[in-house]
Amino acid sequence: MANDLAKVAKDRGIKYFLISYVDLFGSLRAKLVPAQAIGEMQKAGAGFAGFATWLDMTPADPDLFAVPDPLSLIQLPWKPEIGWLASDLVMNDELVPQAPRNVLKNTMMGADSIGYQMKTGVECEYFLITPDGSGISDAADNATKPCYDQSALMRRFDVISEISDAMLALGWGCYQNDHEDANGQFEMNWSYDDALITADRHVFFKYMVKSIAEKHGLRATFMPKPFIDLTGSGCHMHTSLWQGEDNVFADPNGELGLSQLGYHFIGGLIHSADAICAITNPTVNSYKRINAPRTVSGATWAPNTVTYTGNNRTHMIRIPDAGRFEFRLADGAANPYLLPAAVLAAGLDGVQNQRDPGKRLDINMYTDGHRVRGAKRLPLNLLDALRALSRSNVLRAALGAPLVDGFLKLKGEEWNAYARHLTQWERDNTLDI
Repeated sequence: MANDLAKVAKDRGIKYFLISYVDLFGSLRAKLVPAQAIGEMQKAGAGFAGFATWLDMTPADPDLFAVPDPLSLIQLPWKPEIGWLASDLVMNDELVPQAPRNVLKNTMMGADSIGYQMKTGVECEYFLITPDGSGISDAADNATKPCYDQSALMRRFDVISEISDAMLALGWGCYQNDHEDANGQFEMNWSYDDALITADRHVFFKYMVKSIAEKHGLRATFMPKPFIDLTGSGCHMHTSLWQGEDNVFADPNGELGLSQLGYHFIGGLIHSADAICAITNPTVNSYKRINAPRTVSGATWAPNTVTYTGNNRTHMIRIPDAGRFEFRLADGAANPYLLPAAVLAAGLDGVQNQRDPGKRLDINMYTDGHRVRGAKRLPLNLLDALRALSRSNVLRAALGAPLVDGFLKLKGEEWNAYARHLTQWERDNTLDI
């Protein structure tokens, strides 16, 4: 791809560029820049006031510049006169150490320095709901077991097919779309790639799904648990580690086709799981998914214990095929850059320290999990997860103190705001005490 964005704009008929970045909370921020101005913006970046978004900054801080990465350019399939660009954040001519994309790139550079490249694929579940958010958008989607429901899928064909066609046109390799386990819930899969490419696409995918849903008079949400009686929305990440053309997780002689290095990587995730949880499950609502009671469909499809297994979806980590594993902890609120950064950081710690993941459990954790002795439980709420992150030397060293401290500060303020909120449940249950 050409690096000269002004020339690309002329060749492709792009009139405007969205120069964008993702803040610590995963919110997508952008400025709309006319193509005539993109040359200067490509050099210096688009200016922002960092404090105005979810970054640990103050109004006294200097301008924050989003320097677009031309390799990330995506021409909006539904509005091709606009080009979207992921950006790296710079302040005082230095990369901002708490910026999520910078953190992922830095973590990947650390992996590259010892010869490794992580490749990932994400499964982003979401709901199509009414514009006011009060319920799912399809009143006829009311089956007790709605997963893979063909009729419910096809009633939303116009939305699903437009998103799928867009991914195909963009060359992402979209290979399947389905109705998920909750009423009104869908998932769309595309090919795995380098972790940074997947993260950029993850960011854009969420924006694209929401935009196309709005175009059809609907609303899309990636909220982890928007309806208490329905299965929550996960963001499962399939992970492998490579050296050049070789998948170093693959071993035909290894148990389940996974190498010893792969098991050490999993050992690192198990070692740091409670701290990772703050990043992969970053909202108060997240813990209504991973600690949920039985849903209408019969299962939550979310873990609550730090365990791994073979091809079994009731655990935190699943090894479905040789040479990769599926990390099932993260939910729809996970920051697309911090999710892979945290997994890579913890996994490499496992490799470097040869952490033993222990024996895999080939049991149904939903029915027999109470019999497991010694396995760590996942945090029960966001505060517990934040406390675990604050104690994690592994993540602090790999992701950087600016990221960890900024995240803890802002998420701590969010928890305090939640704790000060008076709910109707409290009034219903304690008003007459």
